[in-house]
Amino acid sequence: MPRLVMKFGGTSVANVERIKNVARHVKREVEAGFDVAVVVSAMSGKTNELVAWCKEAAPLHDQREYDAVVASGEQVTTGLLAIALQEIGIPARSWQGWQVPVETDAAHGAARITGIGGAGILQGFEEHREVAVVAGFQGIHLPTGRLTTLGRGGADTSAVAVAAGLHADRCDIYTDVDGVYTTDPRIVPKAQRLDRVSFEEMLELASAGAKVLQVRSVEVAMVHNVRTFVRSSFDDPNNPKPGTLICGEEEIVESQVVTGIAYSKDEAQITLRNVPDKPGVAAAVFAPLADANVVVDMIVQNISPDGKTTDITFTVPSADYTRAMAVLAKQKDTIGYPSIEGAQDVAKVSAIGVGMRSHAGVAAKAFKALADRGINIRAITTSEIKFSVLIDQAYTELAVRTLHSLYGLDAA
Repeated sequence: MPRLVMKFGGTSVANVERIKNVARHVKREVEAGFDVAVVVSAMSGKTNELVAWCKEAAPLHDQREYDAVVASGEQVTTGLLAIALQEIGIPARSWQGWQVPVETDAAHGAARITGIGGAGILQGFEEHREVAVVAGFQGIHLPTGRLTTLGRGGADTSAVAVAAGLHADRCDIYTDVDGVYTTDPRIVPKAQRLDRVSFEEMLELASAGAKVLQVRSVEVAMVHNVRTFVRSSFDDPNNPKPGTLICGEEEIVESQVVTGIAYSKDEAQITLRNVPDKPGVAAAVFAPLADANVVVDMIVQNISPDGKTTDITFTVPSADYTRAMAVLAKQKDTIGYPSIEGAQDVAKVSAIGVGMRSHAGVAAKAFKALADRGINIRAITTSEIKFSVLIDQAYTELAVRTLHSLYGLDAA
C-alpha cells in the first residue's frame, strides 16, 4: 500500500466539529488506498493557554516541566481525532511522540529531531489498516526518558520527519490557505497560487517571512526529499483543491525568474558607528550575539574614507532587539564603537526564484522600480536565488505590490 502523512494545524482542529471535518479528509485518502498517518497540532489557542499557565506558576520555570505541560494539548487532539475516525468506521489509534518514538536531543522547548521509529505504526498498517494519529510538536530524549517539544510550529517538522521515517509517498500539510501564493493575497489580491515550488525556493520564502510552512520542516523535507503538498483543510473533503507541491527542482519543468515576493515586519535594525577597522572586530560584534541566541540576518559594512573606521549595520528579529542592544552595550569597550543606533520601524522585502541563477540584472530592476516609487533602501543582501531589501516599514505594502507587478506575477 502507498503511504501518506497528513498534518492538520491548530485552526483545522479548533473544535470538535472541525475535528470531524478532518476525519472526513482522512477517510477520503484511506478509501483511495493509502495507509495514513495523521500528525496533529493542539486545538487553536490551547498551547498559548498552557504557556500562560507555566508563566503564571513561575516566571523562571523548569523547561522540562514546561514541555510536559505544553505537550498535553496535542495529546487531547490525537484522542479526539481517533474517536472521530472510529465513529465513521475508520480503524484508528492515537500515538504520542514518545510512543512512535520521535527521538530528539535534550534542548527542551526547542528540541531537534534525531530519529524516527515507527515500527508500531507500520504494524498497525499491515494488520488492521489502522490510521495512526500522531501528536505533533513533541518527542522524547531517550537517554533521560524526558518528553521534549520542538518549538512553535514544530508540528510541521514532526509531520515531514514522520513521512521520512515511514518512507511515505508524500506529506500533505493542511492549513487555512489552499497553497503557496506568489505573495500575500491580503496585500496583492492578484496573487496567484503556485502549482509547484522547489524546496530551495520554499526554504527562502519561509525564512524571508512567508508564514505557510515552518523553516525547519522545509529543511527536513529537502534533506530527505519528501514531496510535500500545502492544502486547505477548509476545502470540501469530497472535492479538495490540489494545493501546492513542494518538490525537487528537477520536477519543475520551467521556472519563472522570480517565483514569489515575501516580506517580514518583525525586523529591527542596529548600526554601530565608527567601529575600528581591524581584524577581530566582526567576531567581537557577532559572537556574543550568537552566544545569546540572537539570530542576525542582513549585514552591511561601510568603510570610512581613511580606512580606519567602519559602520556595521545588521538586522535582528524585533523580538530580540532589546536583548541584542543589551548584549552590545556590555561589549562596547571590547568592540570600541563610540555610538550605536537602532530602529524598529523597518521591514524586509524579498524576491525569490531559482530562475535568478540564469538571468542578469534581476535585482537592479527592482532597485530602480523602488526608487521610482520613492522607496529608500537601507540595506541589501543577495544570494543565488534571492535578494532582500530593508526599507521603512510604512512602505512595505507598496514595495510588495511594486515588485509583484514588476516580475509579472499578477494574475491575468
